[in-house]
Amino acid sequence: MRKIVLMMSVSLDGFMEGPNREIDWHLVDDELHNYFNAHLRTMGAFLDGRVTYELMAEFWPTADEDASNPEPVKEFARIWREMPKIVYSRTLEQAGWNTAVVREVVPAEVAALKAQPGGDLALGGAELAAAFAAYDLIDEYWIYVHPVLLGSGKRLFPAAADRTTLRLAESRTFGNGVVLLRYERDRG
Repeated sequence: MRKIVLMMSVSLDGFMEGPNREIDWHLVDDELHNYFNAHLRTMGAFLDGRVTYELMAEFWPTADEDASNPEPVKEFARIWREMPKIVYSRTLEQAGWNTAVVREVVPAEVAALKAQPGGDLALGGAELAAAFAAYDLIDEYWIYVHPVLLGSGKRLFPAAADRTTLRLAESRTFGNGVVLLRYERDRG
């Protein structure tokens, strides 16, 4: 069965974006981008909220056409375009680039999606992640901690009603100081 994998970057103090929605503090160099690409190309689909999808759709469809972009960026542009995508939105009418629009998170529908053959499902977007977490649908958390303190902004994990127990499956430090903490959901 496929897994739902939340992959997000956060500041050391737990914010996924700054107070003005900025993410310019993300330290994504070639090493980290190559790591992202190696894992994302094996995924079966990208699951995003509307905001994340629209941000991605602004840049990635043509990023490989810009000669000034580094090769890992060009490679991800191709991965993004070709990957099936599901965008969860109550307002988006249509989406391009191999994307289906779904109105809400329905646990039975997510379970059916997980039961299909193919690679794991990459979950993106803080609000969508909160909705998936509320239904206990996230199987793995891949949190990339960047060496910066923002002080304020949007937290990746809002206050939760219940405790969620996780098991550390992997940690890795990249040359730029970013640390991957990969946790699996402890369902035992």
